[in-house]
Amino acid sequence: MTKKVLTQTFGVVGAILERNGKILLVKETKEIAKGMWSHPAGWIELGENPLEAVKREIKEETCFDFEPTHILGVYSFFKEFLKQKFGITSHSIKIIFIGKISDHETGEFHDDVSETKWFSPEEIYQMDMDTLRDVDIKKMVKDYFAGKSYPLDLLTHTKQ
Repeated sequence: MTKKVLTQTFGVVGAILERNGKILLVKETKEIAKGMWSHPAGWIELGENPLEAVKREIKEETCFDFEPTHILGVYSFFKEFLKQKFGITSHSIKIIFIGKISDHETGEFHDDVSETKWFSPEEIYQMDMDTLRDVDIKKMVKDYFAGKSYPLDLLTHTKQ
């Protein structure tokens, strides 16, 4: 695994997972977001195809198999507020997918997640910075329920 550096812009993949009108969030265990809710997401490893990365991240954080069908959007998120608490800033470029998940969870959560829970959009919109890891998740949920989506072929991955 490549060392993570927060002093430069980095790539993240994640997904908005919906079932019966509710969105699946994961509870974080890492110090920087401990006890906060987030959409399942994580860094793209060096050289990794983002489509494979999102499948891996969803499996690790939710125990669901995930098959991406569309891109919800690409979100640029600069976290300046971290400077006060942790002495850092971060700027992630998030490729957020939508797709199909398996009917049942299999396996165990990766160590950066303690639990998962389904939330209504209204519950997510009411979360504050002490509860929701990233405020851009609210925008993603709104975009999802507004029907936004882009074809997977918008994304290309080339290795040389």
